[in-house]
Amino acid sequence: MKKIMVVEDEPALRETLEYNLAKQGYEMHTAADGLAALEIARKEQLDLILLDIMLPGLDGLEVCRILRQESTVPILMLTARDEEVDKIVGLEIGADDYMTKPFSMRELLARVKALLRRVQLTQEEIETQEQLAGVKTRTFADLVIDPSRHEVRRGGELLRLKPKEYELLIFLAANQGAVLSRDLILERVWGWDYTGGSRTVDVHVRWLREKIEPDPAEPTRIVTVRGTGYRFEG
Repeated sequence: MKKIMVVEDEPALRETLEYNLAKQGYEMHTAADGLAALEIARKEQLDLILLDIMLPGLDGLEVCRILRQESTVPILMLTARDEEVDKIVGLEIGADDYMTKPFSMRELLARVKALLRRVQLTQEEIETQEQLAGVKTRTFADLVIDPSRHEVRRGGELLRLKPKEYELLIFLAANQGAVLSRDLILERVWGWDYTGGSRTVDVHVRWLREKIEPDPAEPTRIVTVRGTGYRFEG
């Protein structure tokens, strides 16, 4: 049974979400503020978190930032503000998707199902890619990708990559030299039913460049193909 936590300070909405998600067969946990949410997330093996941005004390963006340092649990942000900056900030600090209030319960349930399915498919794809790679280590100058150990090293130093950064690197390296569109990358790394935009790809490429490029300002490994996407040169 999948475990979901709803973090929402408005009692009526929190109870409505809990009730409707429980009806779908999910095991539910709830929190009314950021500190309580962090405490539950650290105790429970959650599969998904619905996280409101506007929370008393520790707001949702800060909770998301902290969780991303500790966990890879998918996070669906809920916000009453339909501002692009909130969505971009949420994605940049690690949120997987977002919904703007008010929303229909039917849409939310569909998003939850799609997000959980995408996580499962992504993990299956990673396992398939690693099986295809076998135990062979791929080396690009001082960058070493070892799928058998799920490790990436640069200059002998182990890199701490976020899950999506690792998945993105694996996909790019597996298609070395090919021009990959943002839409294709979204489909293969985030899943065909991902509802976010191509901005997500750009953000993760920037993060990845900061870790694997000799000079992130002048990238030579992940090259931008103007108007199309990216090409991995290794």
